[in-house]
Amino acid sequence: MAPAWEQRKLGELASKRIEKNTNGIKETFTNSAEHGVVSQLDYFDHDITNDANIGNYSVVHPDDFIYNPRISAVAPCGPINRNKLDRNGVMSPLYTVFSVDDTIDKLYLEHYFKTSRWHQFMFLEGNSGARSDRFSISDSIFFEMPIQCPVLEEQELIASFFGRLDSLITLHQRKYCGVASWMLGVALVRLSSEK
Repeated sequence: MAPAWEQRKLGELASKRIEKNTNGIKETFTNSAEHGVVSQLDYFDHDITNDANIGNYSVVHPDDFIYNPRISAVAPCGPINRNKLDRNGVMSPLYTVFSVDDTIDKLYLEHYFKTSRWHQFMFLEGNSGARSDRFSISDSIFFEMPIQCPVLEEQELIASFFGRLDSLITLHQRKYCGVASWMLGVALVRLSSEK
């Protein structure tokens, strides 16, 4: 019989990054609900960083998690994603950047934040504030968020399963796009030959 899952607070597994950009890191990241953590230059096609304030930006390390308070249809209380870019960057202080310890599998937590399991806590404890496109929650309350945790070995198995499932979905999406493109090409050739 598998050990029971336990409910732990995010603050027991993670700590907020408070490191400011004192080393002059220039690359700014953003946290997109659809694409995860990406370079701002890639996402916006230009740099929107305020160079005068970049020293106040938070440093983001590989595997850090980032909470973006901007709400959308895809992320009703804002997305939480992991930096998988394998390099340091900086983010606006509007984002909450945190690292996790080795008592939780990073991939498990990444998949956990893709679910809606944590949304109820956010809706109960936070609010959309004065701006309807931003979610507001204090850091102290944010780190009280309950996380359902099996033992580490089971976390790794769950993360591996969902990782394989994501890969399979991506593969089938690519196949579908390839078939759809081929069918469109055939239809266009037939239409042009009928003229």
